[in-house]
Order: sequence, then C-alpha cells, then structure tokens
Amino acid sequence: MGVHGLTGFVEERGVFFTELRVRDTKLVIDGSSLYHCLCFAPDADFRRGGDYGAFAAAVRDFFGALRACGVAPFVVLDGGRGAEDRKLPTLRSRAAEQLRAAHGLSRGAGGCLAPLLTREAFVQALGRLGVPFVQCFAEADREIAGLANRWGCPVLSLDSDFFVFDLAGGYCPLSHFQWRSVRVPAAAAPHGCFVPARCFSAERFCGHFGSLSKALLPLFAVMHGNDFVGLEALEAFFSKVRLSRGCAAGRGGRHLRLQGLLSWLAQFAEPAEAVDNVLKYLKKHQREEIREILCTSMEDYAPSDVNLEDFFQNGSYECEAARKADVPQWVLDAFAKGKLAPFVINAQILRSTFLRVQVENMQRPSAHGTALPIRQVIYGLLLRVSHSTEDASPSKQTNELPVVCEFDRCQKTLKKTFVQAASLPPDFCDDRFPLDKLMEVPVSCRQMLLLETLGVKMSSLEPFPSHLQLPVAVTCYWIRCSEPKVKLNQLKALLLMIVSGELQRITDDPDLEELALIYDSVAYNEFLKWKEKKVQNNDFDLDAAHSFCQWQCCLQMGLYLNQLLGTPLSEPDLSSPSPGAILNADFILLLGRLYTGTLVHRLYQELKSAPSVENLFLLSPKMAQLYLVLLNTMESVVSPDFFQKMTKTKSESCKKRKTSRKKKTVTRRAVPETQHSCNVNRFAALEVDD
Repeated sequence: MGVHGLTGFVEERGVFFTELRVRDTKLVIDGSSLYHCLCFAPDADFRRGGDYGAFAAAVRDFFGALRACGVAPFVVLDGGRGAEDRKLPTLRSRAAEQLRAAHGLSRGAGGCLAPLLTREAFVQALGRLGVPFVQCFAEADREIAGLANRWGCPVLSLDSDFFVFDLAGGYCPLSHFQWRSVRVPAAAAPHGCFVPARCFSAERFCGHFGSLSKALLPLFAVMHGNDFVGLEALEAFFSKVRLSRGCAAGRGGRHLRLQGLLSWLAQFAEPAEAVDNVLKYLKKHQREEIREILCTSMEDYAPSDVNLEDFFQNGSYECEAARKADVPQWVLDAFAKGKLAPFVINAQILRSTFLRVQVENMQRPSAHGTALPIRQVIYGLLLRVSHSTEDASPSKQTNELPVVCEFDRCQKTLKKTFVQAASLPPDFCDDRFPLDKLMEVPVSCRQMLLLETLGVKMSSLEPFPSHLQLPVAVTCYWIRCSEPKVKLNQLKALLLMIVSGELQRITDDPDLEELALIYDSVAYNEFLKWKEKKVQNNDFDLDAAHSFCQWQCCLQMGLYLNQLLGTPLSEPDLSSPSPGAILNADFILLLGRLYTGTLVHRLYQELKSAPSVENLFLLSPKMAQLYLVLLNTMESVVSPDFFQKMTKTKSESCKKRKTSRKKKTVTRRAVPETQHSCNVNRFAALEVDD
C-alpha cells in the first residue's frame, strides 16, 4: 500500500526518527521493498534486461551483513492482488508509469525499471542463502505488522503504511538502514558489530500535532488517500472543513492538507467520534456509504488473522481469504513457499493478469506476445471446467474455454486483451484430475505437457545437465516462435552467455577433477582478460534488446508452467552467487548463471564485428563442447536454411532500398512449418482499449 505524500512529509522534517543500532534481534523484512531497493543500485543498467548476477550478489551481501550483526531476518513477500482486487486502479496507474519509464529508457533517457525476473531471482537467492521467507496470499502489510508485534522486533521496509501501523518494535525505513556500513564498536564495548539505522517514532509524530492519538492514524491514512482509497469521495469534506495551516489543493498543497488533517483529527479521542464529525460535512444520502468505506478501509491497518509465526515454525500457512476463494490447499502451500508466482494466483482467482513491460521496441508488438501459447496452457490448467456435471442442462454444457483478461503494452499504451485458455490433452481433461488433484497426474504426463507446449522432445534435452534443460527447451521455443525472427548472432550471444554461467559454476565446484579444473581455470582467466578490455562498441541495439526481452518472457512463462506442473524439469539458476567462497568478486558481478543483460548485449555487438569472440571458451574442452551441442540443438529445431534465409532476405532488402528511394519494400520472411503451432492461438485474443 502507501499513504500519498507521507514519506516526503516525514523525511523533510527528520525529527520523527530515533537513532538505532540493529544487532542481536529478529527483523521482519518487507521483501518487495527490499528487492526493489537492491535492484535499483546507482550503477545498475536498466536498459539491457537486468544483471541478475550483480543483483544476487547484493542480496548475498545484504544478508551477510545482517548475519555478522547477529540479526535473524524473516522475509515476507506480497502475494496476489486479493479476491476483491481493490488495488486494480492503482496497479493500472503503476503499469502506465512503468510503460513511460520503459519508453524513456529505450530512447536513452534516465530512469529505473525492475528487470522482468527480479522477483524470481530474489526468491531463488533467499532459498540458496537459507533465509526464511513466506509469500502471503495477497498484500503482506498486515501480516508483516502482526508478526513483528508478536515478536516485538522492528519492521524493515520502504512502504509509508508502516508509519501508520502501531508497531511495538518500530519501523526502520530501508533508506536509513546503513547495511553497507556495518560498524564494530571500540574494544571496550560489550557488544559486537551493528547496522546503523533510524527508527520512526510514532510518539514523536503524534506529539507534533498536539494530543493526536495513534489510534487515529489509520483514519488519517484512509482520508488522505492510500493505494486502496482515493480522495474523490471526501472532496466535499475538504472543501467545507476549516483545517489549520491551510489545505491548498494541487502542487505544493499536499503537505498543507496532510498537516491540517492531522491537526483537525487531534481534537478527537477515538476514530468513531472523528468519523461522525466527518460525515456532518457530507450530504445525508452519502453518509452511510462513506461511513462504510472509511470503517472498512481502516481495517487494512488492523492485525491480520494469519499467524506467520506458525508458518516459520512448522510450515503451515492458514488463510481464510484463500479458503473463501477456493484455492486448493496444495496451491496455497506451494504459493506460501514461493514455489508458485503471484501471476498464477491472479489468473486463477481473478482471471486477470498484468504482464510487466520491459525496455523493448515500442513500435513492435509486446515481447510478451511470443509467450502467449505458454500462458494459454497455464490458464487451461488453472481454469479447467469439469465435464462430469450430471445435473447440468444441455444448454449449459458448452465447449467454450475460459477467458483471462491480460493487461499488456500495445505500442506506448496499456491495453487489456481477453485471451482464451488452451484446450488440454485428454490426460488433463480427465475429471479425476481437477486442479486440486493436478499433482496426482503421473509426472511423465506432466513432463510431456510441458515439452509439447515448448515444442521439444526429451531426447533433445538429455545431453544437457538437468538445470539447463528448461532453458534449452525455452530457447528452442523462442527461436521458432519469435517475430521478428531471431538473428544468428543473437542466438550465439545468448548461448555464449549460458556457457559463461556454466563456466562459473564448475570453476566454483570443489569436487571438480584437477585436470579439468586447470583447463577451466585457463579459460576463466582468458574470459577475464576479454572482460577487462575496453568495450569498443557500447551502442544500444533496440531490436536486439527486443529479441532478448522475448526470450526472458518465454523463460518466465516456462518457469511458471514448470512450477505449476510440479517441476517435471529442474528449475534453473537465474543468478550466480552461492553462499560459499567466490574466486573473484569482479567475475560474479559480470556473470549471471543464466542471464546477464550487459554481457549478452556486449557479446552480440562483438560477434557482429569480431566473430572470433565465438571462440572465447575454446581453451576449456568441456565448455567448447557444451557450446557446440547447444548451437547444434538450436539449429535442429528450425529448417536447415533458417538463418541463411534471414541473411539473404536482409541482403535483398538492402539492394532494393538502394535502387529505389521512393518505394519502401517490406520483405516478409518465410515462416518454417515448425513455428506454425506457436501462432495458432494468437488470433483467439480480442483487444479492447483500456
């Protein structure tokens, strides 16, 4: 959530904080705030799709600093949008803001945009580091506050709603949590190192407005406006009431209204009395409706009925809202453990999803379009309707498939599209296996559905380590289904990046044979020498960025489908750090285990001008062999002349442009037969302006 303008007001004054030394304590962490904070590092590259290795290194360093200070972290993540979907207007507004940011970045402007797989990389990093975490069914604020109060420990977040919650252990904003500056006291000090921080004091804040009761802060948040409630319903009140220090509207007046409202509320002893006085300024026919809105909205700051302590002690997550929404127990359990994404819960409960924008070519269709057939299979699994309803009338027994509303980019505008779920194979239409019994379907059938969706056979994946099989399958799908077609140098750059991640993995492996380690170490050193060379061409190729965005979209939905099917293929590492020793700190910042945007873009640029970079890992026989097998596998899924056709088409197009400046020629590239299945369902979507 978030109270409009409250963070700015508190930060400008600075008198509402106390100094705090954080050590030897439990700490409840707002996971969504943390991963955004770590992602938006000052030197981060937001144009090239994300450097997940650097991000995971920051996650590792953060929790390493806490461990050094004796701090026991417990991370709580937001889940889905909730069955009531009350934040939909706010989410649409944020999606539009992200779209504007992405467009600006694509044109060379500044700005920040979280890479597509940041959340997935964060969850994987938490698991790898052994950090306890939970993913809530919906908004996590109330559950965070409840857990912190149960333990009497601080909350760490960047959400201004925590200025409003009554927290026994206080609220530490991440902006004042100096984890990179862990301090060790003088030798005479009785305690160990600590993280310097500042803690918000609700007592100081309320004292600033006279006798304001902390119990009135939730009413203030609702009236002033948060992510759930806007100001429109109360404009009549603000236009009539006399607030001290003015209540000017528009720019410059937000803090005046905020201060005036808090001062006005200070005259009341409890929320009910204040609500009665608010209603006096409204028309009689509006009063009961506004009373209900205010009282219902204040409950967002009341303790949650979910006991997260039970989850962290015995793994049990009980949620009444999820039960009312008919979420199967195995889905809820997997979701709480981060084994399913919020995308899945939103699709099942709301039949509505947001597809996050990336820095892509805004003149082309959304990069998410490439992964549409994968999403349709996910929707089919989540929303399958049983065909065994004996008492259903013939008129109700239709073959219509469920529809999901997708919010996605159409050029520079947010639009919604209604997408039909896929029709599933017979094994998954069996009424013995509804969603709540999906894990009872034989694993061989679940694996087959995954592979058929991605258009590959298991025999094609067997030469690869288990953790690479899903990325290889996704890459095969990407080559066949992307439009415009993938260029050969884009494919090679991506494969070289994957090989570099493998090189890091085996170089860090203490059980590796000594002879192999020598070869890999030599290759590793050669890679470092190449990396340290000054980049000759750091141009940003928007078309290449668009293609790599399509690959990330395919990987994301491939991950989600694999998770929903109970991981019939091993889940790949999205980022590189491990809890153990790292051979070279600089190396880890460049190499992501699976995707590093700056690296893949650099490889692509150099392949165009210096094809010898393809031999980067030639000194390691194992890595050279892996690269060749990867390349041969990818080329085997398309027609033999697939990449030659592209080169020929491009050459012919250039000749035509030279011979005629008046006439523009658009050459349609041939579509191989193997791609046809990827496009069958695209035309089932109906676009609606949003």
